[in-house]
Amino acid sequence: MKNLLFVALLFLLPATLLAQRPKGEEIESLKIAYFTQKLDLSPEEAKVFWPIYNDMQSEQNALRKERMQKMISFRKTDEIDNLTDAQVQSLITSEFDFRQQDLNLEKKYYNRLKSSLPIKVVGKFYRAQEGFKRELLNRFKGGPRN
Repeated sequence: MKNLLFVALLFLLPATLLAQRPKGEEIESLKIAYFTQKLDLSPEEAKVFWPIYNDMQSEQNALRKERMQKMISFRKTDEIDNLTDAQVQSLITSEFDFRQQDLNLEKKYYNRLKSSLPIKVVGKFYRAQEGFKRELLNRFKGGPRN
């Protein structure tokens, strides 16, 4: 009986811990609600903003997925001391490439947003992104919410 209880706890504990952490869909829902409140878009602006935002999210998620695959392969490699100089250099420059691609995406969507919406709405969007990051970190830390 004790063994059965122990096995049950082994399976339930990770599920309980994971349940306390917001899932990707939950975070995205919180973000959409946050942006909706902070941006205060007119119906016409919303029709323009959300498709651009969704395209941007899609491209950024694809880039992050690719980056994670590279990071996983990096974690699977031996210690850096066991790699050749060329392998280490390749890992570092690969990270630079991903950062540049991310910056290029930011610029691309900034240009799309500013050509389609008033610049003050675009500014509110970037401010809301930073505010949402802070709020999400506070949720994880259990701190105050603004």
